[in-house]
Amino acid sequence: MRRRGLLIALPFLVVFLLAVTGAIAFLGVLVSGIVTGFGPEHGWPLGFFARGFGGAFVLLEVLALGVVLRTFRNSLRPINDLMDAVARVERGDFTARVRVRGPRDLRRLLTSFNGMAEHLQNSEETRRNLLADVSHELRTPLTVVQGNLEGLLDGIYPRDDAHLMPILEETRVMARLIEDLRTLSLAESGALKLERESTDLSTLAKDTARSFQAAADAQGVKLAVDATDAIVCDIDPLRIRAVLNNLIGNALRYTQSGGTITIHTSRDARGACVGVRDTGKGIAPEALPHIFDRFYKGRDSLGTGLGLAIAKQLVQAHGGAIHAQSTLGDGTRMWFTLPA
Repeated sequence: MRRRGLLIALPFLVVFLLAVTGAIAFLGVLVSGIVTGFGPEHGWPLGFFARGFGGAFVLLEVLALGVVLRTFRNSLRPINDLMDAVARVERGDFTARVRVRGPRDLRRLLTSFNGMAEHLQNSEETRRNLLADVSHELRTPLTVVQGNLEGLLDGIYPRDDAHLMPILEETRVMARLIEDLRTLSLAESGALKLERESTDLSTLAKDTARSFQAAADAQGVKLAVDATDAIVCDIDPLRIRAVLNNLIGNALRYTQSGGTITIHTSRDARGACVGVRDTGKGIAPEALPHIFDRFYKGRDSLGTGLGLAIAKQLVQAHGGAIHAQSTLGDGTRMWFTLPA
């Protein structure tokens, strides 16, 4: 790689040497003329001065050439380092980094390479983690399906609805996981198509809360909606409803009987805000920064661990942001903002 870098720089070095050599030759001829014109017969001070001036000029040219060559060699070192790092990335080593040094433009190039390598490394780690998480999530339902089917085929279990229903439920789990992964993948890649239309967020919040009313009553949880003012936004109502479904469903899952869940909407200069506040058991401080990560699940979580990750991506696809605050034992508040 270092030899390749020298080959790339060699034409520039040859051109520079030719230019310097030509300049020295020209100045040599000029100095010779001066010396001839001001020789001893014309007075020794002028001749001595001309010879001294010519010699000093040649010496300065040699010194300048040495400085330029040294600077040129030092400039080649970052390029050689960069080429070595590029070769490492080509082999799949995304940990390759280069020391940022040299001229300003070269430093910008090296900084950009380091950023690219870091992005590739993060993407590779995300891909590996995703494969591991998907394999882990699919292992349990597949094991259940396989065990039940083998039992049915071997005659250990009777072929009735009681033994077929668990198989059907596990296939539904896998289907939901696959659909969640598809939605998440589309949202993260920016390929998710949004069917935007003018929608009143307050009305959407009321309709979504109404679909959870029966479950809340059965659980003994009070479900309240604080959404009196109309807030019209250009959104995909089905996608935002999916976000609300996730937030309200999580709040209901972790709120005990006698608790309260409040859905509120508001609007300010920054945009529209929709929030869900519950009086449940809250989220542990060490878990709170990770609740929007893919496949992150609490100890008593029964879902796929993708719900909040999908909610985050759907909100971001609309140009908004989602947040969470929680105190262990004192409930959780989650809210998202949208441009309005």
